[in-house]
Amino acid sequence: MLRLRRYRVYVICAFVVVALLYHVSKNSQWDYSQTAPYHGNTGALQHKPKPVAPGSGQQVNEPVRRPHQSTQTKPSQTPLQKQKPPHTAPDRGHRNSSNTHTAKDTTIRIPQLKTSNEVKGGYGLPTAALAATPAKTHPVHGDDTMATGAPTPTTAVAVAIPERTITHHEDDQSTLNLEETLTTTSTTVHWKKPVEYFPVKEESLIMLPTGAPVPIPAVQHVFGEESIEAKAKREKRLAQVKAEAKRAWDGYKKYAWTHDELVPVARDKKDPFCGWAATLVDAMDTLWLMGMKAEFDDAVEAVKEIDFTTTPYRQDIPVFETIIRYLGGLLGAYDVTGGPKGEYKVLLDKAEELAEILMSVFDTPNRMPILYYYWKPEANIEPKRASSGSGVAEMGTMSMEFTRLAQLTGKNKYYDAIARITDALEELQNREGGTALPGIFPQNVDASGCNKTAMRILRAENAATKQAEEVAKKQAEEAYGDPEDSQDNGPPPLRNNAAKVETAEYDEKDVFGVQTGDRTGEPVTNKAQVAKRDEPLSILPPSFLAKRQSQSMDPGCIPQGLASSGYGGDSYSMGGSQDSAYEYFPKQYLMLGGLVPKYRTMHEKTVEAVKKYLLFRPMAEGDPDILFSAKVVAPHDNDENLTYDWEVTHLTCFLGGMFGLGGKIFERPEDVEIGKKLSAGCAWAYDVMPTGIMPEFAAVVPCAKADDCHFNKTSWYEMLDPQFETREAEMEEYYVQKKGWELAVEEVKEKAALQQAEDARRKEEEKQKAAEEAKKKEAEKARKKAEEEEERRLRPINSTLPEGGAAKPNNGADSGYDLREKDTIPESFVQNVQKRDLLNVGSLPVGEEAEAKMIEDKVKRLEGHIKPADDVPVVLRSPDAVTTSLPDSGVTTRSPGEGDQKPMIDIVLPPEPERPMTHEEYVASKLESDQLVPGFVSIRDPRYILRPEAIESVWYMYRITGDPAWQERGWRMFEAVIAATQTDIGHTAISDVTTSDTPRPTDSMESFWLAETLKYFYLLFTTPDVISLDEWVLNTEAHPFRRPT
Repeated sequence: MLRLRRYRVYVICAFVVVALLYHVSKNSQWDYSQTAPYHGNTGALQHKPKPVAPGSGQQVNEPVRRPHQSTQTKPSQTPLQKQKPPHTAPDRGHRNSSNTHTAKDTTIRIPQLKTSNEVKGGYGLPTAALAATPAKTHPVHGDDTMATGAPTPTTAVAVAIPERTITHHEDDQSTLNLEETLTTTSTTVHWKKPVEYFPVKEESLIMLPTGAPVPIPAVQHVFGEESIEAKAKREKRLAQVKAEAKRAWDGYKKYAWTHDELVPVARDKKDPFCGWAATLVDAMDTLWLMGMKAEFDDAVEAVKEIDFTTTPYRQDIPVFETIIRYLGGLLGAYDVTGGPKGEYKVLLDKAEELAEILMSVFDTPNRMPILYYYWKPEANIEPKRASSGSGVAEMGTMSMEFTRLAQLTGKNKYYDAIARITDALEELQNREGGTALPGIFPQNVDASGCNKTAMRILRAENAATKQAEEVAKKQAEEAYGDPEDSQDNGPPPLRNNAAKVETAEYDEKDVFGVQTGDRTGEPVTNKAQVAKRDEPLSILPPSFLAKRQSQSMDPGCIPQGLASSGYGGDSYSMGGSQDSAYEYFPKQYLMLGGLVPKYRTMHEKTVEAVKKYLLFRPMAEGDPDILFSAKVVAPHDNDENLTYDWEVTHLTCFLGGMFGLGGKIFERPEDVEIGKKLSAGCAWAYDVMPTGIMPEFAAVVPCAKADDCHFNKTSWYEMLDPQFETREAEMEEYYVQKKGWELAVEEVKEKAALQQAEDARRKEEEKQKAAEEAKKKEAEKARKKAEEEEERRLRPINSTLPEGGAAKPNNGADSGYDLREKDTIPESFVQNVQKRDLLNVGSLPVGEEAEAKMIEDKVKRLEGHIKPADDVPVVLRSPDAVTTSLPDSGVTTRSPGEGDQKPMIDIVLPPEPERPMTHEEYVASKLESDQLVPGFVSIRDPRYILRPEAIESVWYMYRITGDPAWQERGWRMFEAVIAATQTDIGHTAISDVTTSDTPRPTDSMESFWLAETLKYFYLLFTTPDVISLDEWVLNTEAHPFRRPT
């Protein structure tokens, strides 16, 4: 009994931990459905989705039949404008803000980054509390004390995200099963309006400016009367542009109707943008401007059937592309057809229908948008946070579309959504040390709202505190002895207990980041904190995985504004991922009638930074007075030690039009001149290429001074060859090495020749000796053979002998010799036998002719038929096993099986030094292989994908200056583009603009070909009153919005 009480503190602690873990596992409402595993390509989560709260106002949109989805049934659908606005349920379990704990309570020193509430016109949540709104709570299994709630918008939000899958509640009757309410069909899932976790009260909205526009200087040149010849020439060109547009539209309608894009070579279709007919929506205002009303009406009828609440093609919605192509396309078509006075209100209705879906991307703690939105209901159960690697262009290119929608509908929530982004960008631009290049933004920014550096420091401090507590606890145990031996009924007091209580707000969070309270079990309320979320798994499309960075599962969040997301250096340029954010500053100023001065200020700071850091003049033949914008990498968060890339990219060609437009409306004539030079630069890049089309990405040689720039072939060659300074030294070193190698080879060969001669002499002696020995042996053998033969022939004479065996005397009649009296045969007898018998083998008995022939052959060989020793081949072998012959040896090596095999003498040569290329040789090789024209040092991406940016700036320059030379530049561009891209049913991107042959098609026709490129070509040759820049402003997809009057 006594021993049990000694450990009661451990029992109590264990009970508290178990209870807290149980409640935490049931009450987290932070969204991790995107990180949950998926089943194959179905997009279904492997866990059951968390049920939706009743009464949240979420509705199920019925599927709408598309022309290419004939198997679906088209249910009735209520028009958007007649639907009752969905009720937005307040956050569940809303806590009193007076009890919350904020990041400022910590002892850590945080970098001085202003939060939204500290900045005038900040982009954070409004300061007004939501306490007046009753919070609806949905207890789980009867638990009313741990109901989770969304954070209040009164201060900078920080909510912890639980890193786990959604809990299953199979038997919970107080919630609805989401799977039962997704859709009325069994195959189609539809988006439904989710609960808004970070709502902005109506009185806290940033209001759309009202009032008469301020006077703004005219943009367009005042054109005079056109001559008959000029008009005929212009109208002829205009008709040709329209004919190409009709070719592309007809091909799309026949082979890809209601799909996103035409595949013009294969006569097929594809759907990279959710399958909502991107080309159709994108091209509608182009059709109207070109007078193709029948085609336009067909498009409107198709638009009515688009269901933006579902797509079988993507799990996510690419927010940037959807806004500029779809939302911009619908609003532009609505405006050009008369707007409220026109006959196509359905276009505005569909725009608002889409916008309602897109508004969900702003439901984050700091109202910064999610750029790739997972639209399925199971992915929108819990709150989200913006990415820590958000592209500046994607964030900043929403303002025109949502501003125009707010103007047309009178709903301030659309303007509020983008105004907060502008405020965030303005704060970053104005912050001292905010960016390495003051005035412009890095390519990617951290929009999560959490200061990761401060969070890391905080975690380090917490770890140190816990370590100190462990040491203190150990010391206390040593001081009071082992509890096992103590007679006290309670645990010894901890000397550092006070410190423990002071840090409980962070130390006592469980692994899910939920506040568990102090050691007495009393719950401690804390502001919810949101951290970055891990990216979804393999179900995500590659396009999304390539653009978004993963979000961490940090349990806390130290609030901050936008910040650099770069590690080891940030990239700054006017190219992709940054371009259109700057483009929208002057255009948004026009859209708001000049009533929001910050857009002018932001534009002016941008162009000043571009002029200071990025603009350069290329060194080109003929010394054209042109400009380009470079790319800069700042490795140390400041403008020191910058690394430059003198790039020429098609996307950057928009800059001429931006400088020209801003220069006119803000009365900056120098900027207009810069705009001319930038636009002329891109036109030059078209003219100098073999196809007459500029590449997607290239690099050129810069001049040190823009006002003193002359083409220098030597300087160009030096830029082509970064190692030119070392090549001369390398050649000198090569010659030294080559001479040493030649001497070494000669030495090896001399040694080989001496060895060869010695071996030949020795072999010759051995052969001669062997021949003599063989001759003697053969002679001896022949002598013995002759004796045996002679004895055989004499056998009849000596066959009769006395009984004692004595031979009978021979009278010599037959042979003249008495064998009994001779021990040896006379030499003359042997010679006679050889001449008579061996050379006349026919006289030998049968069976011995072959043996005699063999002996005769051997004798002949021994008498002089042995080949000389110099027939032995000598083979030289270098270390790479290449066989060669000694020079001037007269020896030829033979392949295996060719003639008689002879022994070889292997000699290993030293490796020959590799000859480097000279500077001139390297340059000649690079020019040939890369097909470079003077002034260019590389063509990193030789494609042309039907981009519009170059002709866009040419059009702006023509409308601003009235100079017909811009029309001539534009016509050369048009003829070159059509010649290289035209197909039977449309136009295709090409793989290489540097080839002198027919370019290879890549079989792609993006929607901006009709929406932008052909539209700008057409507007270049229309009368200047069509889409006048004093009445209209075009978004980045060339959709015209009417300026306020």
